Amino acid sequence: MPECQNCGSFVTDAYARVFTPRNVDEPRVCPECEDKIRDGADVRTARSSRTT
Repeated sequence: MPECQNCGSFVTDAYARVFTPRNVDEPRVCPECEDKIRDGADVRTARSSRTT
């Protein structure tokens, strides 16, 4: 099962397929990562809170 490389949370196969580059099985960040976001090919600290 795929896991987030940042926080270790479980992600679905569908999420990993959509949000990871080819030949990469585990996403760099996931919806559970409140402090990180994808920024093109990189991961960066969020500039604002992602909580509602």
